Amino acid sequence: MNSLDNTLILNNVGTNELVPSRYAVQVGEIEVLVISDGVLPLPTAMLGHNADPAIRAAWMEDMFLPPDAFDWALNVVVVRSGEQTILIDAGLGSDPDLQLPRAGQTVKRLQSAGIDLRSVTDVVLTHMHMDHIGGLLVEGVKDQLRPDLRIHVAAAEVKFWESPDFSLTSMPSGFPDALRSTATRFIKEYGSYLRPFEDEYEVAPGVVARRTGGHTPGHVVVRVASGGEGLTFAGDAVFTVGFEHPDWHNGFEHDPEEAARVRVGLLREVAATSELLVATHLPFPSVGRVAVDGDVFRWVPVFWDY
Repeated sequence: MNSLDNTLILNNVGTNELVPSRYAVQVGEIEVLVISDGVLPLPTAMLGHNADPAIRAAWMEDMFLPPDAFDWALNVVVVRSGEQTILIDAGLGSDPDLQLPRAGQTVKRLQSAGIDLRSVTDVVLTHMHMDHIGGLLVEGVKDQLRPDLRIHVAAAEVKFWESPDFSLTSMPSGFPDALRSTATRFIKEYGSYLRPFEDEYEVAPGVVARRTGGHTPGHVVVRVASGGEGLTFAGDAVFTVGFEHPDWHNGFEHDPEEAARVRVGLLREVAATSELLVATHLPFPSVGRVAVDGDVFRWVPVFWDY
């Protein structure tokens, strides 16, 4: 599997960016571009709130991560298949009440990558948490989108946000209210653009969205396949700790037990095919493969192709 011309893409970083923020991969005839929306500083307990604190702290130390809080990566993906340009998730946007100034970079970085918002024909939402839909709520963005834009989302996800259940989550103060209000606003502003599907939908040739549930009832993953090659964007089904500890519950999971089952099943599936995996909160550029290591898994990041 060959990557696109990352020499051009990575050297064309905006003047205000200290590091590369996009990474291109070619999957057969389909172009995939991973874009960093920034980072979210969150408590480390969010990675496994059902884990023994001492074991969780030991894992953080082994990973050379700070003990109390660290920066979660936040990635979105652009896919070009035939005549369609598909944005998978849209990043955080802006929420000043939560003090997350280092995320919400998607729109700016799309522009920096030479991707006109008017060229986006489809959006796929892995789910409707605010760090996946907020970019479309940034002032002025909707005016730049095509009037015939199609936003694909699982019907179960839209239904869930009519009356969301946070009883099994473990989030910092303020997040449930922010998530609820952002989803409500999104449905109000983009309801006419939504194209809900049940379990599986082919968005474009070789680009299939599949509902997994777990993280949220309508959470989906997106598989890109062409020319015998494949890549899966896992959304929030997989977090960094989920390879070694797939049974740990992430604080944002609305059904943690089901999320763990989904995670194990997805990781086994990707490991069996040796196809590429990308996920929202794996460290940028979040492109790698999965190996099975006994009863757990091992993340094998690709070597950067310049």
